[in-house]
Amino acid sequence: MKIGIEIVKSLEALVDSEENLIANLANTSSLLMSSGNYHWVGFYFVDKEQDELVLGPFQGPIACTRLKRGRGVCAKSWESKKTIYVEDVESFEGHIACSSLSKSEVVIPLIVKDEVVAVLDIDSAEIQGFSLSEISIFESIVKVIQAKW
Repeated sequence: MKIGIEIVKSLEALVDSEENLIANLANTSSLLMSSGNYHWVGFYFVDKEQDELVLGPFQGPIACTRLKRGRGVCAKSWESKKTIYVEDVESFEGHIACSSLSKSEVVIPLIVKDEVVAVLDIDSAEIQGFSLSEISIFESIVKVIQAKW
């Protein structure tokens, strides 16, 4: 496991007195990246007008700017309103390879008033790069951010 539950407390302290969403998402990405040394950590916002996801604050190499509905892990999480974990992205039909170095991916939707407003996307350079306890921690982190939305 790369991160522990203490990261949730760190995030709560970090965002407690800050109301700016972009600042909080940027710091969340940075905290996760520096704590877990993942390949890529960031957010995609739902763009209702274009019916796609658009890149938000992130840490890591250059990313895809827009992701179409129905394509990729992020879109599956958005549409299903569920956490999606792909142990090996090569085995995921329709995977969008923004970086050839990404080998596994987990995406958690941010749901506000029963509507997905964004997704947290975390990529690992390792196949099976995430433990179930890490994914649970990511989901706790998303709950902290949802409460500030």
